[in-house]
Formats: sequence, structure tokens, C-alpha cells
Amino acid sequence: MQQRFSRIALIGKVEDARVADSMSALARHLLDRGCSVSADAAVGPALLPEAVARRPAGTLTDGADLIVAIGGDGTMLYAAQLAIGRDLPLLGVNRGRLGFLTDVSPDQMIESIDAVLAGRFSADRRRLLSARLVHADGGGRSCQALNDVVVRRDEGGRMIELETWIDGLFVNAHGGDGLVIASSTGSTAYALSCGGPIVHPSLDTLVIAPISPHTLSDRPLVIGPASRLEVRLVTRSASHAQITGDGHPLGELDGGGTLEVALSGEFVTLLHPPGHDYYRLLRSKLHWGRSARNAADP
Repeated sequence: MQQRFSRIALIGKVEDARVADSMSALARHLLDRGCSVSADAAVGPALLPEAVARRPAGTLTDGADLIVAIGGDGTMLYAAQLAIGRDLPLLGVNRGRLGFLTDVSPDQMIESIDAVLAGRFSADRRRLLSARLVHADGGGRSCQALNDVVVRRDEGGRMIELETWIDGLFVNAHGGDGLVIASSTGSTAYALSCGGPIVHPSLDTLVIAPISPHTLSDRPLVIGPASRLEVRLVTRSASHAQITGDGHPLGELDGGGTLEVALSGEFVTLLHPPGHDYYRLLRSKLHWGRSARNAADP
């Protein structure tokens, strides 16, 4: 990708002072570089220069050719939803905690954005998940997610019983708190805390990870790019299951309904400045290779 960028949309939760400071500094720098800059209309007038265009959240990315998300991975997931279907690349500045998606550090923010504006970057296309919740009466809702689709028990406290089917074939019955269905990108998110594997983001796979399974033999499963997963609630299960896509509610799975999940035909493109190293990112975030004798990353 040899694209050059001049119209930048900034996204971040400015209630966090660290995010606000980075957004203000970046907005001023971009304006000095001759770029046009837009931000959410809810951002206070004292925070950003007057030259920054304020727009409602729904139209924030209109006319933009690059989104810069400042915050944690949750901010990046929100930005990804705005980018779907628009072919808008994303650059993430990490002001959160782990930050697997927001890989630009605050102290390298200006240097990294200058490299991207000059065309020095790598483009990383990430395939989305496509989910459809179908109710017993035939109605339903759909969503696309970058990280994962989660099926969780409601707040009643009782475990739920789910069945999984892949390409029309019965796979397993799951008793527990639910399931995480993750993309390769989402393998380092909720699925990882459920014991799922880390999958390189270049691989088109689905990871199915049980949440607090009732039986120890109920293990995570990785399936291929052409597979279609169906999740059904066992009718004798007393609880309902809540469905979310990247943390946003999709609806409730009840008896007679199905949740269908597959890889989407849509992608989101992440931009990385020069020197991006996925394995170094893993070492940094997961503290691999560190001990009392070897505390520093080589």
C-alpha cells in the first residue's frame, strides 16, 4: 500500500487525561503538517485547536482517509466498527493496558505518524467475523467483529448448556459459563484468558474457547477458514445466553434459536510503522523470556 494520508480522524476517550494529552498533541502536529483533522463533536472546545472539525460520532470518519485511535484495544475495536465497509486503515496509539492492537507507544507517536504520512508503514489486513443470531420465529440480527463473538450465561448464576455444530455436523455439548468464538486477531483477547491458543493474525481461523467449562475435557478448538459454526442452547437449560460482538450486545439466544458464526468477506486494515515485529509485541505484552536474571527484552 503506497497510499498517502492527509485527512485524519482522531478517536479516543478524552475522559482519560493521558488520552486527552496525546490527542491534543497529535492534532496540533497534524495541523502543522497541513493535514485536515476531525474529532468527535463531544470533545470539549478547550482540548483541541479550533481548526479541528467537530463531527457527530456517526459521521466522524466521513471524508477521512486514516483513523488514528488513541487508547486501548477497546478504542481500536470501536474504530474498527467505523471503518468496516469504508476501506479506512487504522493506526493505534497505546494509552491503555495490554494493547495488542494499539502498538504505537506514546513516546513514539509523533515519529510514527510522520513515518506513516511519508508512506513508510506496513499494511496488515485482518479478516472479520460474521455473526448472525436467528430466533425461533425466524427473526434475527447480524454483526461483524474484529476480535470475537461471545456467548455468555445471563446474570442468574446458573451454568448454561450449549451445543456446537460445524458445517452441519454435531461437535460437542458444553456446560459452563459460555463460549468465546474468536478470530486470529482475537486469539490474544478473551479467548486467551479461557486457555485458547495464540494464533498468528495472518491465519484465517476460528478459535472456539469454552468459558469455565464444567468438564476438564472440554478444550479449545481451532477450525479452518471455510467452516461455519452453529451454537444452540440446549432446551432443558434453565438460563438464557447473551450474545456480544466485540463487546457490543447482539441479542439473546434462547431455546430454538441459533447463533451462526463464520469468517467474513470483510477486512480491516491496521497500519504499523517501520520496525513492527509481532513476536516482539508478544514478548512485551506477555513478558515472555523474562526472569530475575534476564529482565530486559533483547
